Amino acid sequence: MSVEWIRGVGYYANSYVSDGILVDAGVYPMSFEKFKDDIKTIVVTHCHYDHIAHLKEAAHMCGAKICIHEADAKGLLDDSQSLSVMFSERSPGISPDRILKEGDMVGNYEVIHTPGHTPGCICLYDRENKNLISGDTVFTDGGFGRFDFPGGSITDLHASIKRLDALDVTGLYPGHGVPVNCNGSSHIRAALRSLEMLYL
Repeated sequence: MSVEWIRGVGYYANSYVSDGILVDAGVYPMSFEKFKDDIKTIVVTHCHYDHIAHLKEAAHMCGAKICIHEADAKGLLDDSQSLSVMFSERSPGISPDRILKEGDMVGNYEVIHTPGHTPGCICLYDRENKNLISGDTVFTDGGFGRFDFPGGSITDLHASIKRLDALDVTGLYPGHGVPVNCNGSSHIRAALRSLEMLYL
């Protein structure tokens, strides 16, 4: 199953399209307009504004259902939880259609709850193709999400990355930076080592 990368611009996050799912909606809707007839579901990896800036427009354009983890759902309405004030903006003001939890399936993707960057951070894992859409939990340069925002936790983030390190990951598709389509596990392992060396 292919994963289409839609590059984030500036501080705004990457989006991905796969299996009829749009993951995150920080980019302008015109960036994924060519996929609009295929997109039935929008999954938000977490509620920070750079991932949800155009969520309302995306849902309207595609006629898609919005999904987010229960611990981050309030951020779609709450400016303080979404950090939208840091962007001089407001939260989208839209409620989710589906609340996600650990182990749920969205299409061919399994929801993995990975708190630490936010309480409701999730990753999406395609076990068949070994692809991981990782949001802001881990990046492909050995980096990892910040844990100093409200709701962040270094302890939770460490546990989350250790869980991801146990997966067999080929393609790694992060919220920021350039994705890779091979050796994804090595990037997760590098992030885990970096976090442990710097903070634990």
